[in-house]
Amino acid sequence: MADNQTVDPHIQVGQPLHVPKMAELIGSNLRKQIVRGELREGDALPSEATLMEQFGVSRPTLREAFRVLESEALITIRRGAHGGARVNSPDGRMAARYAGLVLEHRGTTLRDVFDARSIIESTCAGEAAKSRTKEDLARLRFLCREITDTSDSTSRIALHARFDAAVVEASHNQTMIVLSSMLRTIIDKSTLQSVQDTAGSPATVKAYEDAHRAHLRLVDLIDKKNVTAARAHWKRHLDLAEEFVLSTGVAGHSVLDLL
Repeated sequence: MADNQTVDPHIQVGQPLHVPKMAELIGSNLRKQIVRGELREGDALPSEATLMEQFGVSRPTLREAFRVLESEALITIRRGAHGGARVNSPDGRMAARYAGLVLEHRGTTLRDVFDARSIIESTCAGEAAKSRTKEDLARLRFLCREITDTSDSTSRIALHARFDAAVVEASHNQTMIVLSSMLRTIIDKSTLQSVQDTAGSPATVKAYEDAHRAHLRLVDLIDKKNVTAARAHWKRHLDLAEEFVLSTGVAGHSVLDLL
């Protein structure tokens, strides 16, 4: 396997070379299969004996590769007689966790995160108005009905989060979707904390009602493919939601506290 490696043509003469260890090469091979969809969510990897024979390596080398993939949440290792390695599809959880550590190291405030979310998600609202499908509209309208029919505050805030995520997904911009999902891990937890701390207060009830009206208005603008108005309307709503959440006391939380 190592003989098949190609040398980077941009490496300068005399520059030290990093020769990957076999564990790194095995991990890279399996990672590519997972990312390409050749190995799917829930698939069981072949037994250790089979993989050791396939790659021509020892058990410690194979397990080192497994540890790397497990740290990336790309596989789950189950112990015992019916154990083994199973594949996890890549998602935003690990990216969000790492991004949170970087943001915390930089001293990022919760307001800073909310501001970034407002920029990204309002842009996505405009893109959704331009690119939405009938299925996107149906999903947004369904979530609006669910919010209308739900009285429990915790359930309702979860539905609000699902609606916000559906708006981003309706943009069909995969990069924006991933970036938004990383921030949403922080945003959703801070919003839930805010709601739990102020449940039943007149300000919270008003915030619910204002948000729901904003949802209905956005769906109408997306339906009409009014890109400019959808972007401006959603930016205004997100900015107002930010001020409400941060006014309830959660602004003092660190980013790391919310991961």
